[in-house]
Amino acid sequence: MSTSSLFSLEGKVALVTGCNRGIGKAMAEALAEAGADIIGVSSSIALSGSEVELAVRALGREFKAYQCDFNDRESVKNFLGTVLAENERIDILVNNAGTILRQPAAEHPDDYWYKVIEINLNSQFLITRDIGAKMLAQGSGKIIFTASLLTFQGGVNVPGYAASKGAIGSLVKAFSNEWASKGVNVNAIAPGYISTDNTEALRNDPVRSKSILDRIPSGRWGEPEDFKGPIVFLASKASDYVNGTILTVDGGWMGR
Repeated sequence: MSTSSLFSLEGKVALVTGCNRGIGKAMAEALAEAGADIIGVSSSIALSGSEVELAVRALGREFKAYQCDFNDRESVKNFLGTVLAENERIDILVNNAGTILRQPAAEHPDDYWYKVIEINLNSQFLITRDIGAKMLAQGSGKIIFTASLLTFQGGVNVPGYAASKGAIGSLVKAFSNEWASKGVNVNAIAPGYISTDNTEALRNDPVRSKSILDRIPSGRWGEPEDFKGPIVFLASKASDYVNGTILTVDGGWMGR
């Protein structure tokens, strides 16, 4: 098989959560560029005419939009019932939806903790369990989670986020251990410090921003476009023998 064929996603259907902006939007566009049709899911996505939909359709690919409140268990269950009934195949699942709430641990409110865990962990388990079951019945599938540097580290002022992303690292391995032999690859991408909404407070803090940049060997904040290559790799046949892996895309942060 040629290298171009290994990375082709022609005829595939990819479901991307948190696709309305930032890393998720770049991932959805990259998968479409590689040939996949896109099911886009977000709490705030327009059901018609969103930027990501227009970008995907401009590439000649199909796009379906679904709204889901990942902080609401019933909304997640209703979404799963609908998307599974309306789509015969789902070949690729990208669990990218997430949130972060900052407050020192001793002052961290209960509602911050519960919301972050519900969105970043509980909803992703439910979505992966149910869509993964469909992939098992198909005999193939690619599942990619968005992890974090805080899958490996503790961070500061974000105990809920760190706990959720640490758990995602273990969840990737747990799913992979059961499903790798059944044709379903489960892996994750761990972004470093990327110019998105989630890091706006850090980028606007001159002291924190400088300390972060001083540690990144590549000397810059990452951009959403830095995830196009990694997501296509993990969604394609090129990664068929890659299972339970967390790929860091961090400008060298974890190697420092």
